[in-house]
Amino acid sequence: MTASIRVPALTVSEIFLSLQGESTRVGLPTVFVRLTGCPLRCTWCDTVYAFEGGRKMALPGVLAEVAGYGVRHVCVTGGEPLAQRDCRQLLRELADAGHSVSLETSGALDIAGVDQRVSRIVDLKAPGSGECERNRWQNLEHLAPDDEIKFVVRDRFDYDWARSQIAERRLAAICPVLLSPVAGELEPATLAGWIVDDRLPVRFQLQLHKILWGDQRSR
Repeated sequence: MTASIRVPALTVSEIFLSLQGESTRVGLPTVFVRLTGCPLRCTWCDTVYAFEGGRKMALPGVLAEVAGYGVRHVCVTGGEPLAQRDCRQLLRELADAGHSVSLETSGALDIAGVDQRVSRIVDLKAPGSGECERNRWQNLEHLAPDDEIKFVVRDRFDYDWARSQIAERRLAAICPVLLSPVAGELEPATLAGWIVDDRLPVRFQLQLHKILWGDQRSR
């Protein structure tokens, strides 16, 4: 009896074209592949709709849909994309197809084994997220200069915590570090002022897509 061959597949919340709203790639036309599911429940999550549902797609179908947009930059996000078994193969095959690929991950799951051609955007969870204990600090050992570390901060306590991690773990020497405020909870100018006052070696960022289109992902 011949054993069946498993076809790599993913549960996809959505695939769409927009401008990258975050990271050092901000402003670039980008195809987003949002995978369904996340083991975390951050208090300020703005993609709760991706926790469940979506459509099951074979890997070739995902690659074909991405290719159809004719855009070089691709961002695989979630939810938490690494929670899906075949995410790493998706990332590898997107890179094989010539795309410039970024991965947005919570930092709670192991990033070892992610294709080195992929820029890993690791979101370290501040205390205000309710998921600070889920940070997998071992991931820092796998980061390279083309990767990025992101902190989303709700208040001064979160900011001071992030500042301590940046100093104690020498994060700015590993890769770019980005700080952004929780939308609607911390005034952007307040966070910007703290960064300037402390001469913090980070990049301040806002979510460009929310400035342009509000709750919509694109126009």
